[in-house]
Amino acid sequence: MNCTVTIIHTVGDIEMAYGQQTQRVIQAVRTKISSRALEPGEKLPSIRGFASSMNVSPSTVVEAYDRLAAEGIIFARKGSGFYVSPNTQPFTVSEIGPHLDREIDPFWVSRQSLDTGSEMLKPGCGWMPADWMPTGSLRKALRTLSKADDHLLCDYASTRGASNLRRLLARQFAAEGIEADPNQLLLTGSATQSLDLLCRFLLRPGDRVLISDPCYFNFQAILKAHQVEMISVPYTKTGVDCEQFEQAILEYKPRFYVSNSSLHNPTGVTLSPQAAHQILTIASRHDLILIEDDVFSEFMPAMTPRLTALGGFDRVIRLGSFSKTLSASVRCGYIATKPEWVEALLDLQVATNFGGPSPIATELIYTCMNDGSYRKHMETLRMRLAKARREVSANLAEIGIQSWLMPEGGFYLWSRLPEGVDSAELARAALQQNMVLAPGDVFSPTQSMGHFMRFNVSQMGDPMTYEILSDVIANL
Repeated sequence: MNCTVTIIHTVGDIEMAYGQQTQRVIQAVRTKISSRALEPGEKLPSIRGFASSMNVSPSTVVEAYDRLAAEGIIFARKGSGFYVSPNTQPFTVSEIGPHLDREIDPFWVSRQSLDTGSEMLKPGCGWMPADWMPTGSLRKALRTLSKADDHLLCDYASTRGASNLRRLLARQFAAEGIEADPNQLLLTGSATQSLDLLCRFLLRPGDRVLISDPCYFNFQAILKAHQVEMISVPYTKTGVDCEQFEQAILEYKPRFYVSNSSLHNPTGVTLSPQAAHQILTIASRHDLILIEDDVFSEFMPAMTPRLTALGGFDRVIRLGSFSKTLSASVRCGYIATKPEWVEALLDLQVATNFGGPSPIATELIYTCMNDGSYRKHMETLRMRLAKARREVSANLAEIGIQSWLMPEGGFYLWSRLPEGVDSAELARAALQQNMVLAPGDVFSPTQSMGHFMRFNVSQMGDPMTYEILSDVIANL
């Protein structure tokens, strides 16, 4: 009797395992289709070939293909194999690449930060609280804007965006020693849209792009959406590892490298003149395009080396925005590049946005930045952030969290957690206490930063932040 029971249980286990394997194959095919790795009408891998790559039996693949065919997702062609159904297949960005736990998934972390209310603590978010921003200047500009010409309030933007704001940016570039005609500047909806336009312009599916490890997690999200392969290079306290940077260029032939020169997100590193020159020399040697994300540079207390200033626009493209220093609610970014590329980008801007960013947004930004109070706001903000960085770093150290580097500016601290504490587990537990964190692997293409956490010092004024962190760490 006992033998009979054992046999029944064993058969049940085998059936369960077989069913799980079939589901795994089905999910693998769905992922290939939703991520466009397999296009409508394209042939699926052979049964034997797919069975070998999935490490399952051919009969498992047959079962999976039959189920998908029954759902109309694929179809069989007699004597030829299985093909993706010609019916429209939705493109799902999150399906590209490995499936990540939600605590380290860039899309999920972004949604948590954006969608949660004011009752949540947000030391993991990427912006400053409203009471750190120049709301008085914004309200004054809004009053001025209420008397603006009707056309500004009602019309579409020009393709390049507001000329007055482009001229203001060109003057700022001139102060850095960069010659830029206002027509070399293209205003966009945001720095994120700027990078998206550049990806549309420069990339095709399957191309390779060089990024740092760690890097800003939305770089990864945008590149995934454009279905390109990301090649990562370690980032150090002096910038990208130049030896591995050049080796990656030689091996993978990437289309471009994207990073921050000032106050790298998330580490806070600012390139030295020597490091900037070395990157430019290597890029020139291998004809590599460099995209310089400059959104944090105004937080620096003094002028620092920029790739654009040192290398010009021959191979360097600069992008930026006003969301970090002025208002995340008034979205506007820019691209600065050589004139012939601006012309091509204009067509893409029309195709995707039918013109530049909102004239109301650009006029509001211009009015605030052209006001003498903006410079005073930035001076005050830099001092306030310097104090906050010191205080937050000291408070974190008391609970065993050490700053990897003390940045020269900005509001991020890249910090090492106590031995044995995993940042994803910490983020998961903290969420139960109404606190959103940004664990290290969100920023790591190689998922090798689980012992790090990025903290936003401007969002850590509530003493409860440290109490929750201390309590959660103690209970992990």
